[in-house]
Amino acid sequence: MAKAAPEGLITALDIGSSKVSAMIAQKGDGGELIVLGTGQRESRGVKRGYIADMAATELAVREAVEQAERIAGTNIENVWVSFSAGGLVSDVASVEVELGGHQIEQADIDELLQAGRESIDPAGRMVLHAQPTLYTLDGLTGVKKPLGLHADRLGVHIHVVAADGSPVRNLDLCVRSAHLEVKSIIASPVATGLACLSDEERELGVALIELGAGITNVSLFAGGMLVGLTSIPYGAADITDDIASAFGTRRAQAERMKCFHGSANMSPRDNHDMIEVKPIAEDDATEGNRITRAQLIGVIRQRLEHLSGQIQAALKELGFDSPVGRQVVLTGGGAELNGIADYFQQSLGRAVRVGRPRGLVGLPEAHSGPAFATLSGLVYYAASNPVDLRATVRADQTVHRQKGFAAIRRFVSAVKANY
Repeated sequence: MAKAAPEGLITALDIGSSKVSAMIAQKGDGGELIVLGTGQRESRGVKRGYIADMAATELAVREAVEQAERIAGTNIENVWVSFSAGGLVSDVASVEVELGGHQIEQADIDELLQAGRESIDPAGRMVLHAQPTLYTLDGLTGVKKPLGLHADRLGVHIHVVAADGSPVRNLDLCVRSAHLEVKSIIASPVATGLACLSDEERELGVALIELGAGITNVSLFAGGMLVGLTSIPYGAADITDDIASAFGTRRAQAERMKCFHGSANMSPRDNHDMIEVKPIAEDDATEGNRITRAQLIGVIRQRLEHLSGQIQAALKELGFDSPVGRQVVLTGGGAELNGIADYFQQSLGRAVRVGRPRGLVGLPEAHSGPAFATLSGLVYYAASNPVDLRATVRADQTVHRQKGFAAIRRFVSAVKANY
């Protein structure tokens, strides 16, 4: 029988369009994060990141968590859950107070943060995160610990991530229906960035592209924090559907073809390598087709070209259009496609690498790829115990993005001037 949950236990739950995965971890004596158990089930009730079938999703959540509990040998009661559906927005609110040149005390910081809480405008979306990030002293950006310094004006940048309310409530209800308490719902790019990006990358500026099954999230980090994000309603599952439609086979067979024979890049040999394609009706007397690997890659690249165009437009809208020194990190299940980093490096004209979770002790090999970056990031987020200004914000409060991406671009420019 499973024993009672020990102290300091963290359970992460990633509910995606293709899979539901769970991870139980614990902080070690030296502060390291040790994975005790993992679980995974196919996701049947999620479409484009949204819960479309409550019962099917609840069952997948139960089974994934139960598998992780069996491996860990313990029972858990609460989880940290990711949210990756469209409608996620990120903004940076700036607040400043006058000090008159005296030494900064904790009371000054508390007053500033209270002003920050009041600057959150409940007018349209549900707040997922409202976190103080960098402070400013007399206009100087990038101060992390202002306590004890002197300044005439003390300011703070508050990172706010918000989402459409109904999908978040549906996610919360689904997890609670599986008899689990929701500790917090975390925006997927926030968690994934912690698992895949180094501190230096987040400081200098980097774009994180999460190629999920049903949705692609494009987010921009600068000055150590997430400063902008947008969602594209296409993902790796669309490539699978294209293959199934083009060659008249089942989705499961198309997925297998993509994983074992697919690639984002073409070579001369691909015109000679043959692939067997099973028909949709397996009992049909008609024999399966044979196609060249080049034909398969042609279908894959057609979808990737469309997705690449969408990503380029998103990066431009986010202000990520500097011609030099701006790296792109790919993650998510779609990043496991052979040659994907080389393809996007060519199409985007930037340095591109595949981001994988790192730093967790005992992480199984099967859960160490880019498809599980969000899951690992949830553990990092929970362990960091971040300050959240929503302490005095009602659960149904929302934030209104009054200045849009122009304000984000101005903020990024200011950050770059100091880094």
